[in-house]
Amino acid sequence: MTEYTVEFVGTGESITVSDKQTILSRCIEEGIAQEYSCRVGMCLACSAEILEGEVEQPVAVARGLTEEEAERYALTCMARPASDLRLDRGKYPPSIEDETADAASADD
Repeated sequence: MTEYTVEFVGTGESITVSDKQTILSRCIEEGIAQEYSCRVGMCLACSAEILEGEVEQPVAVARGLTEEEAERYALTCMARPASDLRLDRGKYPPSIEDETADAASADD
């Protein structure tokens, strides 16, 4: 088991996460307020932009991310660190942002 440091930019928070744990599960254990809802990658509420480092999240594409987005965004409920990380929480992939904008304009 290898442990990595996960730093959340702009918050001053960092945690140590093993390569066997999801980032979200460790956040919950440490009392860090990481947004989430379903905990299985369907709602995408827990996404974070990967500023540095790599994660393992083999089913992220099946859950709604494009291949490119899965390289730049972590679904923290399923992502396991593969290196030390710097994450920007609350940042959503462009495809999700586009859907949100489309829904808002449809409501107008």
